[in-house]
Amino acid sequence: MKHTRIAFAATLALLLGTAQADINIGISLPLTGPTSALGIPIKNAIALWPTTIAGEKLNVIILDDATDPTNATKNARRFVTDDKVDILMGSAATPPANAVAAVAAETGTMHMTFAPIDVSTNKAPWSYNTPQSTLVMSHAIVAHMKKIGVKTVGFIGYADAYGELFLRDMKVKMAGTDIKFVSEERFARTDTSVTGQALKVTAGAPDAILVVASGSGAAMPHKALIERGYKGKIYQTHGAASRDLMRVGGKDVEGAFVVAGPGVVAEQLPANHPSKQVAMTHVTAWEKLYGANSRNPFAGHAYDASVILQKIIPIALKTAKPGTKEFRGALKAALENAGPIPLFHGTVNYTATNHAGYTDDTGIIMQIVNGDWKLQAR
Repeated sequence: MKHTRIAFAATLALLLGTAQADINIGISLPLTGPTSALGIPIKNAIALWPTTIAGEKLNVIILDDATDPTNATKNARRFVTDDKVDILMGSAATPPANAVAAVAAETGTMHMTFAPIDVSTNKAPWSYNTPQSTLVMSHAIVAHMKKIGVKTVGFIGYADAYGELFLRDMKVKMAGTDIKFVSEERFARTDTSVTGQALKVTAGAPDAILVVASGSGAAMPHKALIERGYKGKIYQTHGAASRDLMRVGGKDVEGAFVVAGPGVVAEQLPANHPSKQVAMTHVTAWEKLYGANSRNPFAGHAYDASVILQKIIPIALKTAKPGTKEFRGALKAALENAGPIPLFHGTVNYTATNHAGYTDDTGIIMQIVNGDWKLQAR
């Protein structure tokens, strides 16, 4: 496995033309395992990054963590110790992303994660979310539930940090409304059936059920709910906002509401939307290579990371050189003082006390209509 990872990293470096690069970036991704459907599009998007920024070459090193926090920790330590990286990135699933965040905090290395984690500055002082936080996306879901008259909600989600964060933040946003959870069921990412949980969560016939899962794995609980005869509304999180949900779920996911970043439906955005132009730039480049309607929200996170790098690296280079503690600190300071940055997934404005970046108006609600995404009015 070790030799495979090193070979992959070397291959990517050659692809980018950055074998002797000046700025080192270490990225831990699930390229195998239960969330590889998230990691692979990110890897493909990274291959489209610029090879230089502000005259400095980028050396991008990618290792597989197989969705395992232990592997992610090993990868992050190798990046810091052996590769002397200036920036850590990853992972694409919350548990291994938390593992990378711990190494970032310990070593004082800026960390950009592709999975939503708790980036409270007392918990992850060097980490920044490129996905929208679960709190921001919960805001969009609860607002839509209020609009269509949902009162009771069932929860069926991952029994890990992603599931628990989403459940917690949904309850935060439900406070003061007449919407409440009436059932809560959990399952493991590696489970092959959720029949028991589906029976329990549908027993009380809630107005809506929230599925908290990611990638193609989000289709299994959704299909189980339909097979149990559930007729209410079903919501999916931004972890499931890819066409893998429709590919695996088929007709069973028709009508589902999915929260996402605006770039997923870039063409449907109004002309004055701040993400319209930047999202269309990514969509055009991506779909030229991978085909129409092949855009992927996880690829969008990687694209957003490159936009951020192009913003902060030139600033950091004014005061420090790559490969130094001072440069890592300068990158952190540049990001926290950059001001609003329009991205594929919305506009971020990171500060010293806000490492989540996105504001409450970021999330959009899509519905699956005739096997395609349809933007819903706010």
